[in-house]
Amino acid sequence: MSRLRDIDFYLVTYSSVSRKGSLSDVKNAVDAGCRFVQYREKNKTKNEMIKEATELKKICEGKALFIVDDHVDVALAVGADGVHIGQKDVSVEDARRLLGSDKIVGLTVHNVEEAVKAEKLGADYVGIAPVFKTDTKGDSDEPCGVDMIKKISENISLPIVAVGGIDKNNVKSVIYSGADGVVSVSAVLKSNDVNREVKDFIRIINEVKSL
Repeated sequence: MSRLRDIDFYLVTYSSVSRKGSLSDVKNAVDAGCRFVQYREKNKTKNEMIKEATELKKICEGKALFIVDDHVDVALAVGADGVHIGQKDVSVEDARRLLGSDKIVGLTVHNVEEAVKAEKLGADYVGIAPVFKTDTKGDSDEPCGVDMIKKISENISLPIVAVGGIDKNNVKSVIYSGADGVVSVSAVLKSNDVNREVKDFIRIINEVKSL
């Protein structure tokens, strides 16, 4: 999908990290120019998730693509633009069958083999994680480093989103290595000014892309 090539900063909600809540975070990020939002929630009931996702989708309407993490049923219930899944979640094929060909299916990968397979299975983009050490996700794998981004970008044609331990000090190296966009949870959601942080990331990313 060509629209995915425009990814720069990709916001992932994280209620356990957020200072001001997911609704505030998404509004501030979208107002700052973020065009890709993923709703990730591990601590609420399905009904609570659907209610919150409905509100978030309204904020994103016409401004940002709205993706739901893991839960295909929630994505269907709220009319999301797609889902993001992991290696142990529902398969790419099943997600595609349930959502339809016009929806986005993203897949987390950790190496070249998984990335190549993701493209063959019909994923629309891949998320490479974790690039650097991160404490945000307790069960994270070992960091793969920017060299893995370069290797994966040389072997697939899908858009690449880099995740894990990314901040404004290392984001340039991530984009230089071949990522189209980045997720930064702690650096943004723990900030007192999500809008400013997102603007800073977008500016830095697009500066590198324009070189």
